[in-house]
Amino acid sequence: MITPVLPTYSRADLAFERGEGSYLIAENGQRYLDFGSGIAVNALGHAHPHLVAAVTEQAQKLWHTSNLYRIPGQQRLAERLVAATFADTVFFTNSGAEALECAIKMTRKFQSHNGHPEKFRIITFEGAFHGRTLATIAAGGQAKYLEGFGPKVDGFDQVAFGDLAALKAAISPETAGILIEPIQGEGGVRPVPGEFLRALRALCDEHGLLLILDEVQTGVGRTGKLFAHEWAGVTPDIMAIAKGIGGGFPMGACLATERAAAGMVAGTHGSTFGGNPLAMAVGNAVLDVVLAPGFLERVREASLRFKQQLAMLKDEHPGVIEEVRGEGLLLGLKLRVPNTEFAAALRERHLLAVGAGDNVVRILPPLTVSDAELSEGIAAIGAAAASFEAKKDAAA
Repeated sequence: MITPVLPTYSRADLAFERGEGSYLIAENGQRYLDFGSGIAVNALGHAHPHLVAAVTEQAQKLWHTSNLYRIPGQQRLAERLVAATFADTVFFTNSGAEALECAIKMTRKFQSHNGHPEKFRIITFEGAFHGRTLATIAAGGQAKYLEGFGPKVDGFDQVAFGDLAALKAAISPETAGILIEPIQGEGGVRPVPGEFLRALRALCDEHGLLLILDEVQTGVGRTGKLFAHEWAGVTPDIMAIAKGIGGGFPMGACLATERAAAGMVAGTHGSTFGGNPLAMAVGNAVLDVVLAPGFLERVREASLRFKQQLAMLKDEHPGVIEEVRGEGLLLGLKLRVPNTEFAAALRERHLLAVGAGDNVVRILPPLTVSDAELSEGIAAIGAAAASFEAKKDAAA
């Protein structure tokens, strides 16, 4: 018999009643160090005082009016995002998938607006994950997400990850843009080299295409820069963000240059809840913290030490940990043991992490994590790795 909650998730048998900074407290009172951060969502940890104050103050004033009226918080957050990025304009959504849908529509509209309605196809990359809507699962191209939901939405041409020759060959008279994650998260924490991103920018300029970045997981400080593409010195035309910008509150945004967004006039796109006053209060509060002097520098310093410590664990446990991947506090352990079993072993040691493709476990601490908490995490990861080695020795 089906459960009241649609059974589309494979859940751990854990429920949490509250959070404090980098920790979650279960119903039985046990504390867990949260190095999953709600899949890179809780960028500032749990119950951050500034976020709590912002949402509490706004909740006592106004929750929702709809986009039939001006929303001052939207104006403020958009101005701040524009000032801090390549963008000239912002559309607010409730999720990353919706931000990607906006980006896809904007790309097609750009080409149509400029006299090329035949240009509607977008090139994407093997291993990508862009969301769960019909369009975004088609963009991601992963068979496990597409199965049973056919026919596949047309308009996406997928090429092998990192294959520039295949990418060039895929460009056709119908190509409108190129969509890529600077680091594939779900795909196994696979960073895209800076030179490859720069090559994409040059190809887009050469062929009149738009470069679309999916920074839903990599954005808002996760890699030590406000956005990951800054490391490569690349400027996109359109960028989708979510997760960290809400600090746990459901929100996302599609950022774009004036040129890319020229066709998006009144009536071409919309959202009932997108950009509501509650979300905008939280988004502005997140930026208050992340854009404060020294915050991103501290993320970079902490992540460097943490990655070095993870590399030492790899050297100590080569039969368990094959590779350490990623940038900033978006890190992955490529494993020689099943990643689901390793994540369970971490959970037994009260450390929460997130699985990914390519037999990887993602390590995603809050950006506010302390050095002591990182050390605690290293100890748990080391203990879990040692437990697998002990099993192998016992079996031998």
